[in-house]
Amino acid sequence: MLQRLLTVIAGIAAIAALGGLAYYGLCLWGAYSYLRQTQVALTADPGPLPPVSILKPLKGVDPEIYESFRSHCLLTYPQYEIIFGVSEAEDPAIEEVRRLQREFPGRAIQLVVCRQKLGTNLKVSNLVQMLSAARFDHLIVNDSDIRVDPGYLQRVIRPLQRSDVGMVTCLYRGVPGATLGSRLESLGISTDFSGGVLAARWLEKGVRFGLGSTLAFRRADLERLGGFQSLLDYLADDYELGKRIAGLGKSVELSEQVVETFLPPYDFGAYFEHQLRWARSVRDSRRWGYVGVLFTFGLPWALLALLASRGALWAWALTIVVTAARIAVALTVGETVLRDRYVRPLLPLVLLRDISAVAVWVASFASDRIAWRGDYFHLKDGKLARIEH
Repeated sequence: MLQRLLTVIAGIAAIAALGGLAYYGLCLWGAYSYLRQTQVALTADPGPLPPVSILKPLKGVDPEIYESFRSHCLLTYPQYEIIFGVSEAEDPAIEEVRRLQREFPGRAIQLVVCRQKLGTNLKVSNLVQMLSAARFDHLIVNDSDIRVDPGYLQRVIRPLQRSDVGMVTCLYRGVPGATLGSRLESLGISTDFSGGVLAARWLEKGVRFGLGSTLAFRRADLERLGGFQSLLDYLADDYELGKRIAGLGKSVELSEQVVETFLPPYDFGAYFEHQLRWARSVRDSRRWGYVGVLFTFGLPWALLALLASRGALWAWALTIVVTAARIAVALTVGETVLRDRYVRPLLPLVLLRDISAVAVWVASFASDRIAWRGDYFHLKDGKLARIEH
């Protein structure tokens, strides 16, 4: 009886591992397609560039935050302004913005204290109030911890010179802290999450969502959607904004620009909680696609087949092939596409990262409760409802 059960488990796991192998192939093809596109983009003539307002909503301070702010003041771009927004007058990020204003007195830098709490998503609440301070019609929203290089703005704005493009967004790589949780998150961003974005881009013949690392769009398109006010209660506001702009019949372009985020020194519990928030956000945003994520865990499935088959030769062969494909995705997406210098040293953690991803996927269905910057919410249909203590 036990032997029959193990045989069934081994067969199911082997089929699922083959599904994971096919998914790894999609990631590699998606990466190849993206790299071909970026070569064309890099040779394009940018032409005259419009002035831009960069909106950066803040709450608290992130690792290396001042250098990340500072990178936005070193952009080689004709005319732009940076607008920071906080929801509390005592926010410690304010001092970092004041320091930036002192270092760059000639740069147009504004700080807006957003005293109204207009919805459950305080980031979007800030954006509603920050927008009135923005002078220009081309807008960029990016997360507080994003660091950019001097050519960032040119590369991101250039596609918006085409009238059929409604949004430009960016892939990103994570710079890990010294903890295991931080390293696992960095590895997941560069070898799994970004690979999934590239696979989706190829399968869907374009991107239908935005990534919080960069959202570049026109004020006019935002107004057609009802402004930031229409997103006040959504957790995945970046995803939702990109989805709605695509719904206008305009394309969402994935830029050749890759930006950087500095990750907190998560302990394992904080890492798991952060991953769980992401997972529940994706679950509510792309329900059927999220169910299919179960069949992307090729390496854990192959190992289960190996264990259940008690080391059968076919299972060893399957595990070797799947492992090679998983490493190929990690190096191709992480090193070649994202130019992430941490991927190769962190490769020994890939199995632990993938097993933890399976645990997160399972746990994501257990509850609708999420933790976000010290507050707790229920998540339903992508919208947040605060849990009062």
